[in-house]
Amino acid sequence: MRRFVFFPLMATLVVVAGCTMDPDDELVKNKEVVKRFIEISNDANWDRLADIVAAEFRRHSAATAGEPVRSLEEFIALQQGFMTTFPDQRVRLDHMIAEGDHVAIRATYTGTQSGPIGDFPASGKEVDGPFIAFFRIESGRIAELWVEWDNVDMLTQLGILPSLTPGSE
Repeated sequence: MRRFVFFPLMATLVVVAGCTMDPDDELVKNKEVVKRFIEISNDANWDRLADIVAAEFRRHSAATAGEPVRSLEEFIALQQGFMTTFPDQRVRLDHMIAEGDHVAIRATYTGTQSGPIGDFPASGKEVDGPFIAFFRIESGRIAELWVEWDNVDMLTQLGILPSLTPGSE
């Protein structure tokens, strides 16, 4: 009799064990979603974002003027605005760490200001600056993004703010 109980129990344990995801696999998948996000952004292929970004996406940033982004559509509009100002913008991933449902990156943003920033006309100058971002992944899609950078440094590179470094132009 024990034999009949043992085999179904073992079979159930094997099936359950085979269905559980290794936490490291989830971290790798989350990192891949963020890498795809950067690739899509660099290609300015905004239609592809719907594959990896939740419709209820939220973007938080103290460095960006205006209201926070509350949807994928608002995020795409924001990105299209950035492309008007920096049509050659690129993001280079420098470092990535994942834990739980979050992925953190340190990256570098580059671009040439070919369009206005608010009331400031195009300068034709290039920017090259580091930034940090934290992504929250939910069901294989980016649900939230927190991104921050040094606005003073970027605006100084563009000549909008004077340099704070003595002797530099």
